[in-house]
Amino acid sequence: MIDPATTEAAKPSIDVAQTLCDVRRRIDASSARNDRAPGSVNLVAVSKTVFDARIEAAIAAGQRIFGENRVQEAEAKWPALKARHPDLELHLIGPLQTNKAKDAVALFDVIETLDRPRLAEALAKAMAATGRRPQCLIQVNTGEEPQKAGIGPREADGFIADCRDRLGLPVVGLMCIPPADEPPAPHFALLADIAKRHRLDLLSMGMSGDFETAIELGASHVRVGSAIFGAR
Repeated sequence: MIDPATTEAAKPSIDVAQTLCDVRRRIDASSARNDRAPGSVNLVAVSKTVFDARIEAAIAAGQRIFGENRVQEAEAKWPALKARHPDLELHLIGPLQTNKAKDAVALFDVIETLDRPRLAEALAKAMAATGRRPQCLIQVNTGEEPQKAGIGPREADGFIADCRDRLGLPVVGLMCIPPADEPPAPHFALLADIAKRHRLDLLSMGMSGDFETAIELGASHVRVGSAIFGAR
């Protein structure tokens, strides 16, 4: 097993306060260029494989929203951090197995990767059992890539309605990860169009390499990791 402390120590030193400042400046500039209201774009700092020292540096620099890919890694890191900083908001941005649904509901404030009927059923049961109701975003596979998670664009309307109307899930928005080898703008535009049809306000789209394009096309949340914490 890899020791997180050893792995963390082996990584180059990064001034997280400075990188956060740089990313926020770019978000503000892109928002201004696109007539977005100040503060309308939320930064989700992606802290997968990042451990306490750099996360604490980000918190000290004012960052309050973080994203994790794996339930197990988040369980090892975030209960203590959230106990020390109760105003933090934690998003699950990676694939979720149905057998981890109850754990995810207990830990996360937002689950961005609701992507299939079986998971929707598991989350509904977990929320009923625990009384916790983290907000949910439906992940749309805008590129219809067979290896990638997400509901297909043609199935999205029916899936959104089923999650909200039959299961009563707190669906508040959509998320996507465009294909790596295609321009992201058409995928962001497609996601925004689906969200508009369903009057969903949260659009989680855009990462370190394309978040300014996502802001142009209506992102409410951008997920940025390497531009803040350095290469994985």
